[in-house]
Amino acid sequence: MDKNRWGIIYGSHVGSAKSPKRWEAIRNYMEKRAVQYDFVQSEGYGSVERLAKMLCDNNYHTIVVVGNDSALNEALNGIFKSEQLPEDFALGLIPNGIGNDFARFWGVGVDDYKKTVDRIIERRTRVIDVGFCVYTDEDNVPVKRYFLNCVNIGLGARLIDITSKATRLMGSRRLSIIPVAIANVFERKSFNVWIKADTEEIHREVMSICIGNSLGYGQTPNSVPYNFMLDVSVITRPKWWQLLEGFWLLGKGKFLNYKNVHPYRVQKVEVMDAGKAKVSLDGCILDTKNLTPMRVEILPEALHYIV
Repeated sequence: MDKNRWGIIYGSHVGSAKSPKRWEAIRNYMEKRAVQYDFVQSEGYGSVERLAKMLCDNNYHTIVVVGNDSALNEALNGIFKSEQLPEDFALGLIPNGIGNDFARFWGVGVDDYKKTVDRIIERRTRVIDVGFCVYTDEDNVPVKRYFLNCVNIGLGARLIDITSKATRLMGSRRLSIIPVAIANVFERKSFNVWIKADTEEIHREVMSICIGNSLGYGQTPNSVPYNFMLDVSVITRPKWWQLLEGFWLLGKGKFLNYKNVHPYRVQKVEVMDAGKAKVSLDGCILDTKNLTPMRVEILPEALHYIV
């Protein structure tokens, strides 16, 4: 395999009507820049992981995901399943569709595809940390899943789950997000949690928890994927009018100023009990009914990422 040839995974399920047109524009620009590549297209949710492992097993030195956070997460987990990664392997992302928080951390938006392609051609990489969580599935088998952005427990994961299901039915995330957001503003569902953040134990009623290796969709705005640490935001249940303030601060990048947020910076989080709260990794819902106890940690400097 030519080490300069890219293996591209196009996530066709990223939930935006503009995604196919943007993909066509991306391909045209890559051909203009004489990029040598092979591409495979996802068949739906979950298939990106298998395709990423296949490309790794076929000795591609550069894998590029054209998609959003969830597609990137699936690719990451496929890559870490491969036992044949070249020493100079690197992962790149051309953001497409809705939900591109990890790309936003690096200052890249969906309309910046030309700049992103140019960066991948230059192959400027940074060694970054990769988060992982370990839990036991319903058959009592240990499971290890990796993430780049964050783990969401509670409201954040529930929003992702409902929005994803609505998207599949309605075909547009923008339409599906509106009723979901309004419903959750007034519901403010909470759950009792028991977690260990390094040596500190936390027992309290909370609405959401975000464990971030990066921005965490604004919930861990100071987290960076190269300091060997995890940022944790524990969000307690506010009054409904306080929730509106929280959304405003979230949009302004000042979420840690919200009085219902309790921040921590740690190396390890153990979620001993989270009731029946939903859990997501980078926008991917974990389907196992009872995920606790769950351990969340960092693999320091585990991946060459094209920036």
